[in-house]
Amino acid sequence: MDALEALIRDVPDFPAKGILFKDITPLLADAAGLKETIHRLIEPFMGAGVDLVVGTESRGFIFGTAAAVQMGVGFVPIRKPGKLPCATCRAEYQLEYGTDAIEIHADAIRPGQKVLMIDDLLATGGTMAASCSLVEQLGGKICGVCFVVELCFLNGRQRLADYPVHAVIQVN
Repeated sequence: MDALEALIRDVPDFPAKGILFKDITPLLADAAGLKETIHRLIEPFMGAGVDLVVGTESRGFIFGTAAAVQMGVGFVPIRKPGKLPCATCRAEYQLEYGTDAIEIHADAIRPGQKVLMIDDLLATGGTMAASCSLVEQLGGKICGVCFVVELCFLNGRQRLADYPVHAVIQVN
């Protein structure tokens, strides 16, 4: 087992019976592990001319801001509805049990800017697909989508087939 994977705790039956939750809090508490995670997240994109990192609420903020600082670029948050104070663009997406929505400031990305998308977990890909659609609505060019953990058995990568997908840890 990879040293970083060993820092991810499995929590059975959370948030519901039958779910095996991947808890990243031990990884966040380990300075060396966190530093290595950020390095591995952005390494494939260091020469891609990234202008901005975009992170989706909420754990995407943790990894996305650290990645942006490391890359020397700005960070843009994608939030749950009603959390951003200025004009927004909105995307709705399907969950296994209903729908959800996310928003981005309408002026957050200039047309043509190269954007690296970051979140903690790739499951079915619905949240990241919606996030990518928001960035593209604003004219951003997505150069990659990155995750700390990918649950390969849920096939979320297929939903993001139009983009280079990178995951630090893959769980089969």
